[in-house]
This record gives sequence, structure tokens and C-alpha cells, in this order.
Amino acid sequence: MPTAKPPAFAKADTDCINLHVLEQDGCESWLADAPATVANWARAIGFRGAIGQSVTIPGEDGLPKQVLVGYGTSKDRARRRFILAAALTSLPKGTYRLTQGIPTDERAVECLGWLLAQYQFDRYKSGQDLDRHLIAPNGIDAAHIETLAAAEFLTRDLINTPASDMGPDDLHRAAQALADQHAATLDVVADDDLLTQNFPMIHTVGRASDRRPRLLDMRWGTSGPKLALVGKGVCFDTGGLNLKPGSSMGLMKKDMGGAANVLGLAHMIMASNLSVQLRVLIPAVENSVSANAFRPGDVLTARNGMTVEINNTDAEGRLVLADALAYAAEDGPDLLVSMATLTGAARVAVGPDLAPFYTDYDTDAAVLSAAAGTAADPVWRMPFHAPYEAMIEPQIADLDNAPSGGFAGSITAALFLRRFAGDSRYMHFDIYGWTPTAAPAQPKGGALQGARALFDALPQMLGL
Repeated sequence: MPTAKPPAFAKADTDCINLHVLEQDGCESWLADAPATVANWARAIGFRGAIGQSVTIPGEDGLPKQVLVGYGTSKDRARRRFILAAALTSLPKGTYRLTQGIPTDERAVECLGWLLAQYQFDRYKSGQDLDRHLIAPNGIDAAHIETLAAAEFLTRDLINTPASDMGPDDLHRAAQALADQHAATLDVVADDDLLTQNFPMIHTVGRASDRRPRLLDMRWGTSGPKLALVGKGVCFDTGGLNLKPGSSMGLMKKDMGGAANVLGLAHMIMASNLSVQLRVLIPAVENSVSANAFRPGDVLTARNGMTVEINNTDAEGRLVLADALAYAAEDGPDLLVSMATLTGAARVAVGPDLAPFYTDYDTDAAVLSAAAGTAADPVWRMPFHAPYEAMIEPQIADLDNAPSGGFAGSITAALFLRRFAGDSRYMHFDIYGWTPTAAPAQPKGGALQGARALFDALPQMLGL
């Protein structure tokens, strides 16, 4: 892992194709000043600078020498991401040099989109190189953009891999490979007795599977603020004894999307040598069905001593995260973040594209929201609504893992997790981790959500 070809910009090439990006409002003016052969050809095929449009202009030898690509209007661009990538597959194969048209403050995102559009999940089926390569334009940090793209490739690969090849042991190996790449350490707790004693809810959720549950604990960096990332690593979720219907189980290979996202974020942090003491905790389990599966009505005791009444075994992600969060909080992190494909309620609230996040810190929320805009990684703040605390407090235990009624499902899950973060400065992401409909630079399948925005926000949030 990862299986995808590493994303990279092309080296300078004297035989490259010039790429002119034209806004729709300025297209006719540009054509008026262009050579008649270029302008007449563009007009003849109806090119007007709309998003996704392109025109190839050949040289005297018949080979493509320049390409016009539409950049649409500002109104159209506000509704889209990765505009340049929208025309990528319509372009002739070759190496491209960007000559004009993209505002300086938008170039980095558009170049990232070009690299992200190169992604193919070809572990089980041979893919084809798009053979459309871009020379990094002046004024962008090419190495930084390649790092961001590599992180997303890693996250996509991990989520796209079916559970037959991405169980807790496979997720362990993927984390180990990332740790080895960056000279990080990885400690693993997989012994049944140690899990039962120290991380009882992780063990309880994962014990029904013949693939042993475990807690992955990666550390990197020796100076700077302490940053702890906790990712939900449920490698497949049957729902347990509250068995999901088949239609709801089909995408459950992606239930480790939180783990995949924190590993992608960890790659960004380590590859960029961010001045933090990084810790990544991943409870890796399968929620399966067998004679020793945990039951509705059981009362579990978490690592921090709190008791949890189980009213639905399909609300298992918050249980494994609870133990990991309690463990992370014991180390006194300066910022504690969890990422999880946690609730369907979040999807109902904001759909698949937005990454909902929770925090009690208004400044952190503002910084993250601003970073999301520039990073083309949309997020949306949700409330830790204190009056709903009563909904997660049952009669016979400290907490209820699945309040009845179905109201405010994402909020009550976030409130549940906050109980285990102690006094930490805490932020939680309830992500989808999946692109259901392909879009430019966003193929159908596993997705990185919120992590790139958070990475851009971390320096300001942590005072680096």
C-alpha cells in the first residue's frame, strides 16, 4: 500500500503543449486577438470558455501545439471544484505547460486537481495511464501539492480495498508501511488479555470476528505541540446482532474511512516535517456476528470507567473510538481530533460532499472553515448542543450508545465521544469517506474529507 502510481508533476519538456485557460467572459476578447486560424477553428466548434470545454490547435506537422480550456464564469466556478480537471480527459495525450488564465491564488488547487485526476484503483484490474502530464507552473510549491495528492491516493486506496484484503491485520500493515516511510514508531495492542484489561470496548466490538481486533498507536516527532489523531478503523460492519440489511451493508468496507483519513493526514504532516508531536490511534476491528458477539442490552465498561448501555450493536464505531479517545486524552494533547464514518444522520443533514465537524472552540472553527475554502475541501460546523446530553443518558448506565427516536443522531454521537476526550481541546469529524458520483478529480469511491482543510489550518490552530 498504496497501490496507485505516486502522483507527480512532469519535468520540463521543450516539446510540451501550451495550455491556455480562458474565462467565459473574456473568451471572445482573447479570440479577437488570436491568429485567425485559431479563432476561426475555436468559433467553428462552438468554444466559448465554458467549464469542461477544450479546443486542440495543431501545428504544421499535425501534432497538438496548444490547447484552449474553458474556465467558465465566477458563478459557475463557485458551484464546482477542480475546474481544470473537468476538461482533462478530453485533452490529447502529452505534457502540458500552463501559460495563462488561472488566477495566482487558484493555481495550487487547480494543479492539485490535475494530479488527483490521475488516480486509478488498479489493484484488481489493470488501469491505463492517462498520459496527460502537467509541468508545475511558477509560483506554486510543487512538492507540497504532490504530498497532498499522495495523501489522498493513500486514503482512497485504503477505503477502496475490499474487506477481504483490508481487515484489522491489513490496516495494521498499511499503518506500519507509513510509519516505516517516515521513521515513525508503531506500537500495537492485539493480545486478547491486554485488550480486555486496557481497551475493553475495542475488544468487545471486535471479538466476534476471527480477525483479531487491535489498537494501533503511531508516534512521530519529538518537539512542538502534541497533536493526537484518532480514526475509526471498523474494517467491515455487519451491524452485529442488530444486523444491517443487505442494501446497507454493501458499502461497509468504507467503515474504516476515519482511519484512512487520519493516515492520509499523518502522511501530510510527516512528509511536510510539521513541528508537532504526532500521535495516531486507530482501533482496528470487524463488527461481526458469532456466538460471542456483544448483545443489545449489554452494559460495557470503557477504559475510563464509564459504563455504556448497548441499545444497538450497529452503533459500534463510537464504542471503539471511546477507548482510543480516553487513551489519547491521558497524554494531555494540545489538540485531539477524531475522524469517523460514524452516522447516517450526518449524511441526511449535509449530504456526501461536506465533512461535518464539531468543536467547542470558535476560533478553531473559524480557522478551519477558512482553510477549507482555499483547500477545496469543504467542511461544515455542527453544534455540541448541550441540551441533548440527556438523550445519551439511559437509566441503568452512564451512557447510551444509541438513543431511541432517531433525532439528532450525529449530534448525540458527537456528544457521546466528547465524554471520553476529558479536558482536551477536542474536534470531531463525522465524514462519509466516499464519493457516490464521479466528478472532476473525484472518482467514485473512497475519499479524503476534512483532512486537507485541517492540515492547512493546523499551523494557525497550534501556533506553529
